[in-house]
Amino acid sequence: MSLATNPFTATREGERHAVYARLAAEGPVHQVTLPTGRVVWMVTGHAETRELLSDPRLVKGGWRLGPYAHDLPEDVARGIHSHMLLSDPPDHTRLRRLVTGAFTRRRVERLAPRIEATTARLLDAIEGEENADLVAALAYPLPIDVICDLLGIPDDNRESFRTWTQVVVSPGMSPFEVYERANLEFLDFTRELIAAKRSTPQDDLLSALIAARDGDERLSEQELTSMMYLLVIAGHETTVNLIANSILALLTHPDQLALLRAEPERIDNAIEELLRYDGPLQNTLTYLTKEPIEVGGTTIPEGVGVVVSLLAANRDFPQGDRLDITRDDVTHTAFGHGLHYCLGAPLARLEGRIALEALFARFPGLRLDVPAGSLTRTPSVLMNGLDALPVRLR
Repeated sequence: MSLATNPFTATREGERHAVYARLAAEGPVHQVTLPTGRVVWMVTGHAETRELLSDPRLVKGGWRLGPYAHDLPEDVARGIHSHMLLSDPPDHTRLRRLVTGAFTRRRVERLAPRIEATTARLLDAIEGEENADLVAALAYPLPIDVICDLLGIPDDNRESFRTWTQVVVSPGMSPFEVYERANLEFLDFTRELIAAKRSTPQDDLLSALIAARDGDERLSEQELTSMMYLLVIAGHETTVNLIANSILALLTHPDQLALLRAEPERIDNAIEELLRYDGPLQNTLTYLTKEPIEVGGTTIPEGVGVVVSLLAANRDFPQGDRLDITRDDVTHTAFGHGLHYCLGAPLARLEGRIALEALFARFPGLRLDVPAGSLTRTPSVLMNGLDALPVRLR
């Protein structure tokens, strides 16, 4: 895959989807080289994606298969990669059960007033301005405030996260030394925070995770740090992209925005269609084949890496490149599918809904401040996010 056809480094607006569309048109399975240098098989077909994500022959393999696991010091690799997304049953079953017990619907639902208040505060801050960057002004600060509030992370530590997470979610896009340093700093911070919560528990998710038990089972220290790593990244980077991508999609489809304004009861269906049309993730983390698997007429060998392209699959069907918030039965894999379906999906949907409703109500004249084609995406294998979203507010 040459740079000209590489979706990971396709940064011009629209280019990434065009690359994935070409790949999907050529067939549902491709061999690609990741920025880390690892050669894997990429699946881009819509039907094949849903089938594979439920196939027990596709496994995670544990912490040793995390990005750069063999290059990082073992205690660091285990401290960041011992989480659910890299685990298989029975470890995955145990971890998900422990986390689900702490990550309750009640805990998520009671965040709604805080999300609404934070959104209002962020919009108040740009109320008197003529223009703004909605990534910096809304899409980034809202999810980081929510996930930090949920986990019980003090306000004065939150600014460090952007520096760390932008690096750790894109292995291979920066020098290994930069990737290693970001992970070391994040891990050190997490260990100190866990020690503080263990000493003085509070009414937050991290304290609940420390105390969580399932019979005699509880999270180990490495599982706790890895779970923090996963929750901070999955609970904030993905929602940044969900909000910003959704705003852009509606601004570049004024008929759909007008329909949503006229019929606000469509918001929940609109969120699903926006997730399908331009989701927050490009691909899954790498899986491993336990045995040969035939996909779309191609046999993927045993013992090789596989990534499933969520972004490609979500448009790989007739008229999949058309945004339509009236679409019936929106089916997408923006939050994954099967065993590793995102535990935080309800929270992301809640944040997206509140942010979009408040933004478009506050600024009825909202429009792009630059041509859509001049916008750029951040290079990444995993994430699908905008660098900035300049708008005119009135």
